[in-house]
Amino acid sequence: MALTTKIYAEDTISITDLRTITKSYLENTGDSAVAILSHNKPAAYLLSSNAYEALLDKIEDIELTKTAKARLHGKTVKVSLEDL
Repeated sequence: MALTTKIYAEDTISITDLRTITKSYLENTGDSAVAILSHNKPAAYLLSSNAYEALLDKIEDIELTKTAKARLHGKTVKVSLEDL
C-alpha cells in the first residue's frame, strides 16, 4: 500500500472545508484544478467551467487526430473541383 498519493492539482481543499467554498475562492484558482481531499487523499477534482470545456476540447482534438491518422493510408478517391 502506498503511503503517498500523487495529487494532480496546485490547490487542495478538504471535503469538510468544501461546504464553505465560495465563488471568490474558485475565481482565485483561475483555470487550475482544485483537489478535494478526504482523509488527506484526493477524492475528486474541482474544475472551473472554462477549464472543463478546455479539457473536453483537448480530448476531442485527440480523438480527431486518431481518426485522421487511421484514415491517412486508407482508400482514396479522385474528385475534380467541378464535381464538388
